Amino acid sequence: MNCPPHPEQPGAHRITVHPPDAQGGRRVRSNGTSLGRAYAPADVLEFLRRAGLDLDDVTAGSEGIIEWRGGGPSVWAPETGGA
Repeated sequence: MNCPPHPEQPGAHRITVHPPDAQGGRRVRSNGTSLGRAYAPADVLEFLRRAGLDLDDVTAGSEGIIEWRGGGPSVWAPETGGA
């Protein structure tokens, strides 16, 4: 089994999923490198697979590996900013 390194360890994958943009896409970065724009949790998992992470050990909601900004894996629409 190929486990991703623990987030506290040097060289660990740190995945950041940014808030949704106006089109509902979310930028995905690994250790500061752009992996692409995701439009659904499956896209995030595909980017992780391409980055070499073992998907048997990762889910879209994985704590510690993925930092979700602007909402978790169920948020794909931009905030409307309504008061």
